[in-house]
Amino acid sequence: MEDLKRSVLKANLELFRSGLVTHTWGNASGIDRERGIVVIKPSGVPYDTMTEEDMVLVDLEGNVVGGHLKPSSDTPTHLALYKAFPEIGGIVHTHSTYATAWAQAGFDIPCLGTTHADYFRGPVPCTADLTEEQLAGEYEKETGIAIVNRFQGLDPAHTPAALVRNHGPFTWGKSPEEAAFHASVLEEIAKMAFITLQINPAASCNKSLEDIHFFRKHGPGARYGQ
Repeated sequence: MEDLKRSVLKANLELFRSGLVTHTWGNASGIDRERGIVVIKPSGVPYDTMTEEDMVLVDLEGNVVGGHLKPSSDTPTHLALYKAFPEIGGIVHTHSTYATAWAQAGFDIPCLGTTHADYFRGPVPCTADLTEEQLAGEYEKETGIAIVNRFQGLDPAHTPAALVRNHGPFTWGKSPEEAAFHASVLEEIAKMAFITLQINPAASCNKSLEDIHFFRKHGPGARYGQ
């Protein structure tokens, strides 16, 4: 578990270093699938003082099984995603400015060019509003369920991000570091989309061009990189 704790700490610190989180507004986690243990950032601990030993271990039911601090309040959201998306190994949540603005507006981030298409296939989806019943119940768990429901018919490996309406973005990947990388890319494409639509509100991207750029980096026929 020490390697996973180190990986999760690194992802959390990268969010802070890159400016994707302000104060304590975010968290990263990783999962050991074999043990069924999730390592996650502690709740409310400043990034500039956080250490590997501060990371909290929980099982998939949310029981703390290691660490001396309380886990992130968003832990039930992470657990819902780990249960629903068995291929992912790390999750990140931020309140980065542009991605959060799209979430607060309640809009998917449309694919308007090849930068987006290189990493996300199709729009980055925004969830529906939570109902009053969901808000009054297990709010953080219901947030995760809202993401899972929005991904019906979508491939979470092809679109490793979601916007929670009126809240903010969640991203994921094969590892905590990859989830943090996707959070960085998401913020950039959210900013690009906002600026693009200011210049041309009718902007769009050819679907064939989207597919070429996505599949040249992903899938069995990928030809990008070494």
